[in-house]
Amino acid sequence: MITFSEKYSDNTILVKSFEFAKNIVEYGEKLESIRKFVVANQVLKSGTSIGANIKEAQNAESKADFVHKMKIAMKEAEETEFWLFLCNELNNYPSAEKLLAELFDIIKILNKIISTSKRNT
Repeated sequence: MITFSEKYSDNTILVKSFEFAKNIVEYGEKLESIRKFVVANQVLKSGTSIGANIKEAQNAESKADFVHKMKIAMKEAEETEFWLFLCNELNNYPSAEKLLAELFDIIKILNKIISTSKRNT
């Protein structure tokens, strides 16, 4: 069986966003295990949506559609950043430092992809 990371090994942002989504699911499960359901739900929704939107952008109908979908992924990344910072500053929440570091890397790559794609349209 081929894994996602093997299939898309030539697409860094897809692989990074997929790995991030896996880590977000595990973090969300930790939050749920300590009964932090509302925040867990928000983190899970926005954090997994980043990669889903990046994957959807791979089949965009045009360059403008690609940029639009990547911008949606960026919005989801920004929302996820908010929730992770919030978790880090609340008592009795597990640390989100590792996730934030991964997310900062994803945001940096997304910014580069968006700016490069806009220049080439």
